[in-house]
Amino acid sequence: MSDDVVNIVQYNAIYGDRSFERLTLGKLLNKGGAAGKIYEIVGKPKKVAKIFHERQKSNTNRLKLEAMVNNNPNIDSVKAHGVEYVQIAWPEAILEDDEGYCVGYLMPFIDTNAAVSLDHLMQSAVRAKLKLSDKYDYRVMAAYNVALMVASLHENGHYIVDLKPSNVSIYKKTMTVAMFDCDGFSIKGEEARFPAEFVSEEYIYPEGMTQTPEDMGEEQDKFALAVIIFKLLNNGIHPFSGVVKKNADSTQSIQERIENYHYAYGMWQDEYQAPHPYSIHSFLPQSTLKLFDRAFVKGQVRPSALEWQVELSNLLKNVKRCKKNPNHVYFTNKGCGLCVAEEKLKSNLRTIKEKNAEPKKIRGFEVNKLSRENLEKDKILHSLSEKKAMQITYGLIMFYSLLVTFLPRIVIFYKEQLKSIGISIQLIVYILFFEILHVLIKKYKRVLVRRVGVLTVNALITYTYCCVLVAIVVGNDVEWERLFKAF
Repeated sequence: MSDDVVNIVQYNAIYGDRSFERLTLGKLLNKGGAAGKIYEIVGKPKKVAKIFHERQKSNTNRLKLEAMVNNNPNIDSVKAHGVEYVQIAWPEAILEDDEGYCVGYLMPFIDTNAAVSLDHLMQSAVRAKLKLSDKYDYRVMAAYNVALMVASLHENGHYIVDLKPSNVSIYKKTMTVAMFDCDGFSIKGEEARFPAEFVSEEYIYPEGMTQTPEDMGEEQDKFALAVIIFKLLNNGIHPFSGVVKKNADSTQSIQERIENYHYAYGMWQDEYQAPHPYSIHSFLPQSTLKLFDRAFVKGQVRPSALEWQVELSNLLKNVKRCKKNPNHVYFTNKGCGLCVAEEKLKSNLRTIKEKNAEPKKIRGFEVNKLSRENLEKDKILHSLSEKKAMQITYGLIMFYSLLVTFLPRIVIFYKEQLKSIGISIQLIVYILFFEILHVLIKKYKRVLVRRVGVLTVNALITYTYCCVLVAIVVGNDVEWERLFKAF
């Protein structure tokens, strides 16, 4: 069947009460996802058909769809300003061809143009680009409606499993949920469970790292739901992201941090990471923070979707309007966390701007001064400076060489005084002299070697040892013959 329907294509719709009717496909609405394409139904503007890509899964698909049709969570549509908003595209009937193969299912029509993916609500820049409301209580309302949806599904024994913001849509005007692709959920049947096939990283609960999507159920949903709520309440910050501490052995991915329970926003500090600098979690009520602790701290009992529904309902009932920004609300006496985060961001941006305004340097030179004329001028000045430094270095070497050369002659004038203090004291003085000499050479060796060469430096050290030895001999009338015998 081509994407644009030319021939009339009809299927039999089999309902839960075993009644059926003949339906005709209309035009292709979209090519759908990996599972199938979406078509209009002629004469039924509020219904659409999802036709699977793979016919060979007919029997498997039928069994799961029968369980869904027979165990419908019956989540009502929401009416606002005369418009009906369908919250979930749940299968209402199985579609089969004339040969009896299950080819897809009938479901309510959801206007995708009226809804956006939940992850578009997380960041202010994205909200501005899509012209979505920037009111904070709208995001709280969206979190409430997601919790309500998940709680309704759990009440009927169904689990989403691959629960993440990009898989949940929200109506722009009402903040109610628009749920698609329900055939990918874990479905409770009368005699068996039909598992989910997919799950996404950054939303997998820690215990799920050793499991497949087929093994996952309510605990996975409870964890993923808590992550979504945290992100909605905390400006898109993931509860397992943060500032990695300096003593951390290595950088871990978000899913690895989840696996190791590195939750940085709880009652106790995390050993691996600190909270994100723009996090406003500390401005949330204690009751909300305790639910997050239960969701993310090891050994706790995760809150159910119903508990989150109750908590978020209470938040909406107790919002306080910010006097500085009409889009902001807060919940406690700590004040508006959104204002604090914005001020911190503005301050950091000012610091970055001021730093960028400073002259940039390359090897000590300002970039804006690196013209050909300035480079030539600096080159000449550098050459003159190096020449002067070489002159000073050679002058110091000459002075030092003369000093050690005349050391034996000097000690002759003080021979009697040197004899009176004894050769032992003299040796101690000479040893201290050589210690100081080695410290100075070690400190300035790189400069000396660069300017006069390593051979010159080693020659000076050797020459110093020789002159000091001669000074000891002549200053204490040591006989050469006895000295050589001593060695």
